[in-house]
Amino acid sequence: MRARARKRRPRKRHVQVELDYRRDKNGQHRGGARRNAGRKPQGVRAGSPHKVRPEVNPRHPQHVTLRVVADVGWLRRMDAYRAVRGALARVLANHHAFRIVHISIQGTHVHVLCEASDKDRLARGIQGFQIAAAKALNRAVSKRSTKRRTGKVFADRYHVESISSVRQVRHALAYVLNNWRRHREDSGRVGLFDVRVDPFSSGAVYEGWRASIETWTWPADYEPPPVSRPQTWLLAEGWKRAKPIGAFEVPGPRQAALTVKHQPAT
Repeated sequence: MRARARKRRPRKRHVQVELDYRRDKNGQHRGGARRNAGRKPQGVRAGSPHKVRPEVNPRHPQHVTLRVVADVGWLRRMDAYRAVRGALARVLANHHAFRIVHISIQGTHVHVLCEASDKDRLARGIQGFQIAAAKALNRAVSKRSTKRRTGKVFADRYHVESISSVRQVRHALAYVLNNWRRHREDSGRVGLFDVRVDPFSSGAVYEGWRASIETWTWPADYEPPPVSRPQTWLLAEGWKRAKPIGAFEVPGPRQAALTVKHQPAT
């Protein structure tokens, strides 16, 4: 007799399931937090850590610091200043929810006091300024050298600090506008108005100096940086409730103001 055919049991169908990995700040699946994971800081002086940016209160101005890579060279020269002025003009024309109110160009970095309606507008505004400035600075560096320069200009991420009080906005204004004194760039009588104001800053258009700027002699051939009028209360009116800023104050590590001993005769 033929053996009875053995009935096969139906095979269970396997269903592929998604593994429960953690999601990162961008909503993507990653391996989760672990030692030495993530992108490493770039440059000699690393920028802000790669974490989720905090939300931006539209009533609070933002103090942003941007550092450039070493081979861009010294920023406190007229060709670099004109490049940054052009970038400021593009931001002023194209970004209406983001405003750069004050700026200070130092040798290796740029300080910016700005306003934005939210976190995304701040990021897009700073990014737009960086792109425009990078293109113009690369052209300026190429003209002064024998080799055409392209590529990265600003190092790593920018650092941002929110300003939420009258005291903070006073310190931020003094720190940004008088930052050249902190770096001792005020020697050699290179400033405006008898060395009172840094020519590589928006100090010439600031109205809150302790001495009235209307009595100072305006240089005929000087073009100040094109900055926006402030719309936050702190930058528009709040600073008036604080102690006026002296043109010869030197901001320290904690933004404390000291007085320069060498003041020109008035």
